Amino acid sequence: MLRFLALLAALFLAVPAAAQLAGQPRHIAIELVAETDMPAPGSEVTLAFASKPDKGWHGYWQNPGDAGVPTALKWTLPAGVTAGPLEYPVPQRLVIAGLMNYVYEGPFAQFVRLKVPAGRAPGTRLPIAVEADYLVCTDQICVPERAQLSTVLTVGDGAISPERRAQFDQWRRTLPKPLGSPAVFAVEAGKMRIAVPWPADQAADGAYFYPLTDGAVTYAAVQTIGRAGDRLVIETQAGGKVPDEVSGVVALGDGRGFTVRAVPGAVPAASAPAAYDWRAILVAFAGAVLGGLILNVMPCVFPILSLKALSLARAGGDERGARGEALAYSAGVIAVCLALGGALLALRAGGATVGWAFQLQDPRVILVLLLLVTAIALNLAGLFELSAPGAVNRMAASGKGGAFITGALAAFVATPCTGPFMAAALGAALVLPTAAALMIFAGLGLGLAIPFLLIGFVPALRRRMPKPGPWMATFRHILSVPMFLTALALAWVLGKQAGVDGMTLGLGAVLVAALALWWTGVRQGRGKGLAWAPAAVGIALALAVTLRIEQRPAEAAGATALGAKPFTEASLAALRAENKPVFAYFTADWCVACKVNEKAAIETDTVAAAFEKGGVEVLVGDWTNGDPAMGRFIEQHNRAGVPLYLWYAPGAAQPRVLPQLLTPAMLAALPAG
Repeated sequence: MLRFLALLAALFLAVPAAAQLAGQPRHIAIELVAETDMPAPGSEVTLAFASKPDKGWHGYWQNPGDAGVPTALKWTLPAGVTAGPLEYPVPQRLVIAGLMNYVYEGPFAQFVRLKVPAGRAPGTRLPIAVEADYLVCTDQICVPERAQLSTVLTVGDGAISPERRAQFDQWRRTLPKPLGSPAVFAVEAGKMRIAVPWPADQAADGAYFYPLTDGAVTYAAVQTIGRAGDRLVIETQAGGKVPDEVSGVVALGDGRGFTVRAVPGAVPAASAPAAYDWRAILVAFAGAVLGGLILNVMPCVFPILSLKALSLARAGGDERGARGEALAYSAGVIAVCLALGGALLALRAGGATVGWAFQLQDPRVILVLLLLVTAIALNLAGLFELSAPGAVNRMAASGKGGAFITGALAAFVATPCTGPFMAAALGAALVLPTAAALMIFAGLGLGLAIPFLLIGFVPALRRRMPKPGPWMATFRHILSVPMFLTALALAWVLGKQAGVDGMTLGLGAVLVAALALWWTGVRQGRGKGLAWAPAAVGIALALAVTLRIEQRPAEAAGATALGAKPFTEASLAALRAENKPVFAYFTADWCVACKVNEKAAIETDTVAAAFEKGGVEVLVGDWTNGDPAMGRFIEQHNRAGVPLYLWYAPGAAQPRVLPQLLTPAMLAALPAG
């Protein structure tokens, strides 16, 4: 009754307001946007109602709360085209005069998926029209509005432009995701208690339950959130009826939301969660340190080992100097790990679905790394000397500043990999409070720096290092080889991300930089003044090319030696419904460890024969360009990046997470259990 009276009052106020504002601009501007203007026959195309309320006005969620009405749509569609239900993003709460409203006070986007008939020929025009009726309100007045929206689609190949893909990915981050596991609820002494499956090690800061089942709870009542093992227990005042099922959205303080369906059942007693579980944090910190230490011997770190080896071979000086360089090197490593970790947390707080090594998903970063590695390789080969103050090679050779730069470079290039211990630690960092998460990123840097710290603080280890001598010139030239190979690998990654045109443009930039560095080397050999002028101009021109590099739209992963199919959650669910064994692995072109595992273990005759005999289906997820949906799936398994390897045994409720260093024997044994 209270909600009915509130709605009646809102509409009573709305009638004169609508008359006064007739012919005036709407208070919510809505644009109908298609994810692709050329949907393929038999496919689904997502339409977004991109809405922007005027300042001080708000629209309503699917369940508006104590007052308001949801959006109603009336479609005019071509024959055979069907529209699905309206999908809403996670709302906000607004209390007015004791009434709870579930609203949108800022820009938001609602989705509808259209089904295109399979028999339509390419080039067929599909005019789409929709009439949207909705309520828009301020704190004092409500106005019913109507928007006539339309667009024209053309049957085609389903291509999505990078700009449209990025926009829809941003909107999708605001939609609640299915929780998957069922919840239970119980009504006791006027209290509604809902137990939602939630891993005990996953944070739930700022959790709130938005009910979709009308009348199940009292909307304006206070909600308390507690823990009971691997369940989140939500308690609030019950509504006027006890339904057969309670559905809604559990939203977190960072804006993420999860759809929940609860059936009657026993709800355990809850205890308030501790703000910090220091034992879990310390375990994650230890894992990060061990992971960083192991990272020193991982394949993705090998390219920068040449710089370390050259620096160690030239090491000398007194005890104080050695310790100073070790500390400076460690500071560089930890600073970069903290910077990357902080940027990762900031992006995720802003709604982005990114993971560790997120920067390598941008081809412009790959090009900068390609230029850097090529310059280092040419320097090691003797083409030119970095004699200018502050140059990387001179600093890397001696001095605390050089040690800091070397450590920073080591950490930056090491980010594509996640190894043993490190993966679980970084996965924990994504759900811990910010201070604890940064401590874990610092632990990763500390582990990566431990070898240099030991050499700096243990004189016996330094005495075992070879003494400087003429052999170092030859050794330096040999060390250029792995750097050139690294440059080749980066050029390949650039081609995968930006296409042939992007790779050609990048190689052109490398050529300009190499010619400029060669000219500088010639001027240095002749003792010319301002020898660095050609290099400065050439490198500036090469870096300018990064502005022209664009990311190519992601393509579906092709078949592998195992007959792998592209990963989607729908395909995984279909295979599991058929009770088939599934091996799913997630990779990226810039992840060296991923590629090593694929060539040395996954794509081998031994594994292929075992999988074929066991009827194993293989799914491969390509995370090269940072697909947000795949990123969310990876996060669900407490991982911050790739590689990730999952084994789904027939009938198993949960997958087995495999180690990140694979062997053919390990994989071949999976079908046998």
